Amino acid sequence: MTHVRLRHPYLDHPTPLPFAHRGGAADGLENTATAFRRAAAAGYRYFETDVHATADGRLVAFHDATLDRVTDARGRIGELPWSAVGAARVAGSEPLPLFEELLEEFPHARWNVDVKAEPALFPLLDLIARTGAWDRVCVGSFSEGRVARAQRIAGPRLATSYGVRGVLGLRLRSFAIPAALRVGAVAAQVPEVQSGIRVVDRRFVETAHARGLQVHVWTVNESERMESLLDLGVDGIMTDRIDILRTVLERRGAWA
Repeated sequence: MTHVRLRHPYLDHPTPLPFAHRGGAADGLENTATAFRRAAAAGYRYFETDVHATADGRLVAFHDATLDRVTDARGRIGELPWSAVGAARVAGSEPLPLFEELLEEFPHARWNVDVKAEPALFPLLDLIARTGAWDRVCVGSFSEGRVARAQRIAGPRLATSYGVRGVLGLRLRSFAIPAALRVGAVAAQVPEVQSGIRVVDRRFVETAHARGLQVHVWTVNESERMESLLDLGVDGIMTDRIDILRTVLERRGAWA
């Protein structure tokens, strides 16, 4: 079974890649410095996070558009200044980190960054350019248009994954149905199943590999599912349960 190794430095690591999803969100401290510190201590090098821009343009590592679900504050991040967002606490105790702070604290980590809203795109690209983090960040989004814009602006220095439209095109190609695909992406990052429809099977993986794309699957928290996906030849798994994924990979001799 062939795994794909692309030339972009972001992917310069033995596959399968283990991603700490939101730092390892199983205990509710998702996207906090504490979660990422724990993942780093567990040996993880690849972290998944999300970014939103505050009303005054600060780039926050946070999944939701609002603070309501996981913090002790309320309101839409895009409508609040950083002074208000920075005062919120995840699970009542942990501050929301700026993505720039995470890049600085974890200089050897590689980040898969889901750009959740359009206002976050230019601040993210500016940050990557300012810090020279081109080899350390892969930009993704549900919006294919958003990642395509990022790629046009940054060029081949930037690693990107497919959005929903790109994944759909790849799925159609796997059934030999013609579909346009963006050139330049390095990975298809997909759920195993979406709306009851299987996305990841051997045909999908082989089609991606034939185009030089890695396949990274989210969010997988059960060891049996991890094993099945690895048997299909996927190139990366994103998990909240960083302990389980490490155990599975160690058992297979695949923890690098």
